[in-house]
Amino acid sequence: MTVERVALTPEAAELLRELRVLHDKPLMFHQSGGCCDGSAPMCFTQGTFLTGHQDVHLGDLEYGAPEVAPVWISREQFAYWSHTHITIDVVPGRGAGFSIEGPTGRRFIIRSRVFTEAETALLEAEPAR
Repeated sequence: MTVERVALTPEAAELLRELRVLHDKPLMFHQSGGCCDGSAPMCFTQGTFLTGHQDVHLGDLEYGAPEVAPVWISREQFAYWSHTHITIDVVPGRGAGFSIEGPTGRRFIIRSRVFTEAETALLEAEPAR
């Protein structure tokens, strides 16, 4: 059994599919916890935002596109959130400054919960990413 660190609500998957069609490019998320856009998950077309050694790959989201949407988080933010399961959801409102859902009138948000003891034990048994 494996523990997924990240998931997607059906509503967020629907918005991702719309964005995939609109931009005609694979998508990705980055969760920075930065100062300018708070801790909103930012959605980009793949290749627009470059990840590096300072980022942790949380997982890949299947949303009904030909490819998955990888989700990354800054290593510093991961240190704070490593004990939580993250679900990307969508609500009405203006998206983060650089996130591509901005003009849609909807924005991605994070919902989180602490991993159970059983999930934590499984995660600790996994090799580091």
